[in-house]
Amino acid sequence: MTVRIQRRLWELGITLPNAPSPSANFVPFQRPANQNYISGQFFLTSNENGIGKVEESIPIENGYAAARLCGLYFLAQLQVAVGGYMDQAKAIKLGGIVNALPKFTVPPSIINGASALLIDVMGQEAGSHSRFALAVASLPSGAAIEVDAILEIANKDA
Repeated sequence: MTVRIQRRLWELGITLPNAPSPSANFVPFQRPANQNYISGQFFLTSNENGIGKVEESIPIENGYAAARLCGLYFLAQLQVAVGGYMDQAKAIKLGGIVNALPKFTVPPSIINGASALLIDVMGQEAGSHSRFALAVASLPSGAAIEVDAILEIANKDA
């Protein structure tokens, strides 16, 4: 059972949300061999974090918070994928997409919200990862941020 990560979530005062169901014809994760591919996660709310363009209708600090919330969703998907044994996971790669105007040049500063969450929760060794962060003209349903992840699982049959 997950002990280290669950303890760290508790220390940070974080409760993982329920893993969202896919909104289209895809699965929330795939787990070939010793890897776990988490599909793009975003959240839609009526507040200033979830819908709109960063730096136009969403302040940069709210975009960072939105990326962190996307990170909570992929941790929730990971928990389902590994049956609660998250301590066996190591982050490999994180991808982040920011809904922004063409002049927006700092998507990495937004996606840092998800990156920092992984390191905060999983620790430096397991949470450090390679990454891409880019800006696009739109995301599904007007979402502000979308984040996906690839993780290595130490023991697939746990």
